[in-house]
Amino acid sequence: MEFIIDTVNIEEIKDAVDHMPIVGVTSNPSIVKATSPKDFFAHMKEIRKIIGQERSLHIQVISKDCETIIKEAHRIIEEIDDQVYIKVPVSYEGVKAIKVLKAEGIRVTATAVYDIMQAYMALAAGADYIAPYVNRIGNLGNDPMELIAQLQTRIVEDDYDCKILAASFKGVKQIRDAFDAGAESITAPVAILKQIFANPSIEKAVDDFNGDWYAVYGEGKGILDI
Repeated sequence: MEFIIDTVNIEEIKDAVDHMPIVGVTSNPSIVKATSPKDFFAHMKEIRKIIGQERSLHIQVISKDCETIIKEAHRIIEEIDDQVYIKVPVSYEGVKAIKVLKAEGIRVTATAVYDIMQAYMALAAGADYIAPYVNRIGNLGNDPMELIAQLQTRIVEDDYDCKILAASFKGVKQIRDAFDAGAESITAPVAILKQIFANPSIEKAVDDFNGDWYAVYGEGKGILDI
């Protein structure tokens, strides 16, 4: 089970990595726009410095033709490092690019997946991660959890070395359901992951415990004060 964050906001990344068991960072052009770094590559290098080599970094290409996708992938790797996962949308040209990149030994995250046959194409092309868009699939009237379950069954039965990286979430329940359906990984905004801890019952439980402690040892006297 992997929690990955979908942001390039430096302060968000520092906070999330410090508090939660975050194993990676994903980005796309829309996520980049939200922060709008002046120097893209310098910004991504700073993110790599924060998260270290032990966490994954996923950066998306923007071109639509295979030849330029490959060139962009090479530039990203040259500027950052060869551990980056290149995010490639699963279009007709994108699948061709995934095949080429994998033949070169480059790590690939297949993204913008809406349909199980798209996912199967990316799987057969050798993608390391496949990212179905959970909320967007649901908005189109289809069942994203069924897609995840079908894809996970295919990965296991055919012994593919690939992980499902579920993406596009609007709430915690969707994340839980994606894990339950078989996704090994999710990528979500930090704000959504923080909702996990927004339950007022958590704070009340802590306050009740503390009240009992202070009733014994005196108000304001913690473990370090006795």
